[in-house]
Amino acid sequence: MSVEIWPPIAPDQLKAAIETSQKSELDWLVAELRETLTNLKHGLEDCYALLAPIDQGSTLVLSTPRNEVVKGHVTRVGTRIVKGTIHLRLRTLPHQTLIINPDHPIHLSALTSLNTLLTSSIDLLTLTLSLTYPSEKRHSPNQPSETSPSFLATQLRLLALSLSESSSLLKGPPLTTADPSWTTRSIAPSHFLPQPSTSSSHHPPPQPASPPPLSFHLGIQDSCLVLWLRSLEPANAPVNFSTKLALAIGTTRRLEHDESERIFGFCCSDFHSSAPTSPDAALLAHRHTGLGGGSGSGPHNHHDIPLSGRRKKEEEVEVFVREKVRVESADPNLLSLSAKLTALGRTLALARRNLAAVMGEGEGEEEGRED
Repeated sequence: MSVEIWPPIAPDQLKAAIETSQKSELDWLVAELRETLTNLKHGLEDCYALLAPIDQGSTLVLSTPRNEVVKGHVTRVGTRIVKGTIHLRLRTLPHQTLIINPDHPIHLSALTSLNTLLTSSIDLLTLTLSLTYPSEKRHSPNQPSETSPSFLATQLRLLALSLSESSSLLKGPPLTTADPSWTTRSIAPSHFLPQPSTSSSHHPPPQPASPPPLSFHLGIQDSCLVLWLRSLEPANAPVNFSTKLALAIGTTRRLEHDESERIFGFCCSDFHSSAPTSPDAALLAHRHTGLGGGSGSGPHNHHDIPLSGRRKKEEEVEVFVREKVRVESADPNLLSLSAKLTALGRTLALARRNLAAVMGEGEGEEEGRED
C-alpha cells in the first residue's frame, strides 16, 4: 500500500510543506489551549476560595473513639486554628482542659505553604494568559520569544510542579512512617489557656531548662487535620526507688507505643534554655548578622554555624515519650480541595502531553524535564 500526495509536491518543497503543516497545527493547538488555561485559572481560584479565611470558619471535632482520651473541637479559619476547647484524660498526666488562646492562634505550616503555592499558581496562569494571548493581536513579523510555544510549555511545567507540591502538602507524610517534625514544630504552651500542667505525683517540679510536659503537634494527612499528643519526660529525670521496684516486679508497666524507650531531642518555639551566655555572644551575633561568616577552614568550625542553629541546638532537651495519642478529624473543605487539585492536575497533564506531541517532544523528554 502506497500513499500519494495530491496535488503532487516536488521533493525539494516537501520538507517546507511539512514544516508549514506542523506550524499550523501547533498554532491551532496553542489557540485551543486558551480555553483550557482559562478553566484551570478558574479552578485554582475555586481552590483558593476553599482555603481562604471565612467568617465562620470550619469547626472540626477532635475525639478518640470509645475511650474518649481526647474530646473537644477546634475552629479552622483559613490557615489558622483560631479557637477550640480540648479535654484531655491522659494516663500519664493529670486530667486537664486546654483552651486555645484566641489572641494567639495556631498557624498550620502546611496550609500556609499551600496558600502560597495556590497564589503563585494563579499569578503564573494570569501572566501566561496575558503574554500568550494578548488582547490586541500583534502584526509584527518577529513574534516575541515569551509568546512562543516553548515558553508556554515551560510555564505549564512550572504550573504542574506547583500543583504536584500542593497535592503533596495535603497528602502529608505516609501513615506508616513516623513524622519527626514534632520535635521542632510542636505548638508552644503560650497558645493555650491555661498552659499544659505536669504531674506532681511521680516527678519533681520541672526545672527552668525542662521541656513542656505535653507535645501538642498539628499536621495534615490525607486532607485531614491530625493531632498528635505526646506526654514527655526528661531523659535525665530521676526515678524514685518505688517506681523502679514496681517496674522490676511488674506491678507497673510503661505504656507501649512505637516511640517508647527512645530518646528524642525536643525544642518547641517558646522553650528557651537557661544555659549561660558566653562572653563572646555579642561578637558572634554581630559576625553572623554582617555580610560575611566566620573565617574557619571547614564546616565543623564553630564560627561557621549560624547563631540561630547554635541556639536551637543548645535549647534542645533529650526526652522520652511516655504516652502517645493520635486523633484524626476529617475537614470537608480540605477533602474537596484535594479532589479539585487532582482533577486540575489531570487536565494539565493532558494539555502538556498534547503540546509536547505536536512540538515533537517525546514523553520521556517531558518526564526528564520534570525531574
